[in-house]
Amino acid sequence: MSQLGKRYQCEACGSQVLCTKAGDGSPVCCEKEMEIQEPKPLASSD
Repeated sequence: MSQLGKRYQCEACGSQVLCTKAGDGSPVCCEKEMEIQEPKPLASSD
């Protein structure tokens, strides 16, 4: 299931997509399902 507002990335070619509408399927690129990109951690503000 694709999740609204999540970014997906293709491991094969590096393409990225942003989900603008949730649905039952998963994004596919290079004949493989795309993986959800995890948010990058912010630097600490000490």
